[in-house]
Amino acid sequence: MADVGLAFLSAFLGVVFNKMASPGIVDFIRRQKSTEELLKKMERSLRSMNMVLEDAEEKEVMNPDVKMWIDDLKDVAYTAEDILDEIATVTLRRQLRADFKPVAGKVQNLISSTYLDPFVYRVEPKIQEVLVTLQDLTTQKDLMGLQLGVGGKQYPERLTTSYVVESDTFGRDEDKKKVIDLLLSSDAGGNEMCVIAIVGMGGIGKTTLAKLVYNESRVQQHFDLKIWFCVSEEFVMPNVEKSIIEAATSLPCPKFENPEQLQVTLKKNLNGKKFLLVLDDVWSEKPIHQEFLSQLLHYGTRGSKILVTTRNESVALAMKAIATHHLKLLPKDDCWSLFEKHAFRDGSSNANPEIKEIGTKIVKKCKGLPLAIKAIGDLLWSESSVERWTNILMSNLWDLSMEGTNILPALRLSYKYLPSYLKRCFAYCSIFPKDYIFKKDQLVLLWMAEGFLMQQSKIEITMEEVGNHYFDNLVSRSLFQQSLETNSGFVMHDLVNDLANFVTGQFGFTRLGGDNSKEIGKMTRYLSYFGGSLDNFKNIKEDLYNAKQLRTFLALDCQAGSKTKMPRAWCLKVLSLSGGRVTKLLDSISQMKHLRYLDFSFTDINRLPNSICILCNLQTLKLSYCRNLDRLPRDMWKLINLRHLEFDQINQLKEMPKKMGRLKCLQTLTKFVISKDDSGSSIGELGKLIHLRGKLLIQKLQNVRSVKDALDANLKDKSYLEELVLEWNPQKALGILESQRDVLQNLRPHENLKSLTIKYYGGKEFPDWILELPSLSKLKLIDCKYCYALLLIDFPILTHMKIIGCDNLQSLEGLRAPKLAFFILNNCESLRSIPGKMHLFLPSLRYLELINCPEVESFPEGGLPSNLKQIVIYRCKKLIANWKGWGLQILPSLEWLDIGGESENVESFPGELLLPTTLTNLKILSFAKLKSLDNEGFRHLTSLVQLVIWDCPKLEYLPEDGFPSSLHYLRMGDCPVLLKDLKSKKGKEWLKVARVREIFINGDHIQGNEWPV
Repeated sequence: MADVGLAFLSAFLGVVFNKMASPGIVDFIRRQKSTEELLKKMERSLRSMNMVLEDAEEKEVMNPDVKMWIDDLKDVAYTAEDILDEIATVTLRRQLRADFKPVAGKVQNLISSTYLDPFVYRVEPKIQEVLVTLQDLTTQKDLMGLQLGVGGKQYPERLTTSYVVESDTFGRDEDKKKVIDLLLSSDAGGNEMCVIAIVGMGGIGKTTLAKLVYNESRVQQHFDLKIWFCVSEEFVMPNVEKSIIEAATSLPCPKFENPEQLQVTLKKNLNGKKFLLVLDDVWSEKPIHQEFLSQLLHYGTRGSKILVTTRNESVALAMKAIATHHLKLLPKDDCWSLFEKHAFRDGSSNANPEIKEIGTKIVKKCKGLPLAIKAIGDLLWSESSVERWTNILMSNLWDLSMEGTNILPALRLSYKYLPSYLKRCFAYCSIFPKDYIFKKDQLVLLWMAEGFLMQQSKIEITMEEVGNHYFDNLVSRSLFQQSLETNSGFVMHDLVNDLANFVTGQFGFTRLGGDNSKEIGKMTRYLSYFGGSLDNFKNIKEDLYNAKQLRTFLALDCQAGSKTKMPRAWCLKVLSLSGGRVTKLLDSISQMKHLRYLDFSFTDINRLPNSICILCNLQTLKLSYCRNLDRLPRDMWKLINLRHLEFDQINQLKEMPKKMGRLKCLQTLTKFVISKDDSGSSIGELGKLIHLRGKLLIQKLQNVRSVKDALDANLKDKSYLEELVLEWNPQKALGILESQRDVLQNLRPHENLKSLTIKYYGGKEFPDWILELPSLSKLKLIDCKYCYALLLIDFPILTHMKIIGCDNLQSLEGLRAPKLAFFILNNCESLRSIPGKMHLFLPSLRYLELINCPEVESFPEGGLPSNLKQIVIYRCKKLIANWKGWGLQILPSLEWLDIGGESENVESFPGELLLPTTLTNLKILSFAKLKSLDNEGFRHLTSLVQLVIWDCPKLEYLPEDGFPSSLHYLRMGDCPVLLKDLKSKKGKEWLKVARVREIFINGDHIQGNEWPV
């Protein structure tokens, strides 16, 4: 696949040529004629090399000398780019120094610039070394007979389409049915089939089939818990266990001191559950992994299943799969249907018979592989040129043999026909290990740091928008796919990852960690370390130190280890030690003058040295979850190219440094902490940051020095802000409280705002502008303790409202929110009424929660909205006392009810026909005088699946006829009178629950199909 690798080199040379024309370089050589002449010679030589690349691609396969020549050319191209970066950085630093100096200093700089520049003495010998190498390469080129051609040929960009839809499958209905039947059925002997395997070659659609099965409604209903885990080449058992715990708890997995604690938690979360675990892309045949699967199945109940996808039959045998489904190539007609959907604008090929005939031949060359068909179809999408279709059909890449690789010809073509600017962006992704989930925003910032994003000078579009366009284009070509595990994540198919890896070859790009690692070489320029502890760096310390040409170092998904030392490569543009146990940064980081992307998130640093502010090229600085960080460097304002400053979850930060308003390029500023005095930035500095977008949290609003200062923040003109959080500190001094309304009045945001949160506000009323945000979809008012009334009129697209801790709030009036789906009222102890006519004005409401609102007596006239699915009412004494008048029985969609707390008059529950038959989950909590569960009330709850009864100390009697047969899970605790008999499994009350499948008493699993370990 020589031509594919050379396509990358040609694309990279394009980057070098663009930099030669950049303002920083042009400005420098305008004053240095000798340097200008040398750089022009270098450009001419590189362009002549670029022109013979097409001939080199034909000869590289047969001539190893050509291959060595190409590697040398790559090396010298990288060196040339390093020199250009150095010149641009020096020019920028000088400009900054001139800007910071008084007028007299500027005049002196102007005079000195007319004399010989000391920097020229350092940089010109480097350029001359490059020219010597290029001359040598030119001689070799001539000796090898490389001819001028049309090297670096560009192919037109095609329009992008929407993201790939997972249901985009053909010819797999029968496969889907068979696998589902295997998951839901037992064999004739009654033994449960536990491990099932889908086996097939790469790109045939194993993962897609597994996804279809995983999301099938019958599978959803059959299993209590479903977990998806992509194993890939390295089977790390603790990672599987942690994913199971996270799926079971819907929370991040806690850290464990030892493996035994992990096992205990794992068992607890699988205990009593019928689970489905999908292990995608398994390669391991080790017995220990089969034993691990067996142990997992023993933790769950009978009927739990594990579905494995793999390329190798031997893996299925090693995992002791009782059933194996072999996935075959797509039939001819289904291949064409899939191709049609991807290749033609309207999904049909009826427009041009000639193109259809060519397309049929192209599909035949894809040999029934869905991945290949999608890739080649996306390449041709909406392409109307018969010549273009013919060129792809006749390409020699279909027949080029690449021994030792799994690269599909269709993928080779997809890469070859990418525009050059997409080639280098795609190739950069070879730094990611297989199945690594990457975020769109993260990758765009990495591309930007490497200089891969080309701005159109005549079009007002940011580099980030250019990167988003590039990313969407690669998605539309099926080179990136949305991850099943997270909506915001993307992955590359294994074969696409192989393609990226092959494109970059052994030169420059290196991955450490996992089975597909490479070694660090002296010419390594892009390095990633994936998985495990950063302790392992001690094994590569010397190699890392010798990688002087390193441009990127990424620590991906690393766990905290011992103290981590940074690499010493002064050419670094990207440095990420996220997750490492970094406690201190040395001043020497300032020598990495080319740094554009710096990520120390999830580390233990408490200070950043002020010397970091010399990094004038820095574009992205990530410090989120550095919980020990208490201040930012005082000269932050000097980072004039900084575009993204992220520091979420840093609660120790005291204030923003001075002059933050000088960071004119800043787009992302996740938090702004207002200074109390002149030692830091006032809120007025925000007014100068006109490009802010995304989320902004403004803290310590009590430190606003004047109402005018709040107005100077100019939030009303920040049209790209989507989420705004305004936060005071809890205050008691009345003088401070009375001034807060005027401050809030002047913090009016732009009408494009989508989410607003106000915390610890001390005013009695809210300004009218809250009612004048037409794009607002989320509103949260938290601990606004002095507000007594809230007039909420029309919110046309509001979907979420949360009001918490507003102690003096007495009424909510006039709320009209036709799209409101989630409404939460917590700890509003003075609240007497909730919005009226909810059934008319909140028709889309699905979730309603009232907790600790003791003065609310009833729901409004007209009843509750009919679309409600879940209601949570707790510690609302007066409301629960009248619960029989809620009208729950007429709610046709209600599935979940949590009720309880501080009611003195409820002795029997629920009463006949007071709950709807649609109810599937019921929680009865903290009824102090509850004695019995009503027989007639439970008899008609024929959909009830799970029942929780907790903290009902006087409960003695269960329903006379027991519970509905639909009930599968019963959890009870802190009901001492009743539970004594139940735990002993004796007596009349036990007989009422004996047929319930799973029973837990005070956390102990006393009945169910738990298998012994």
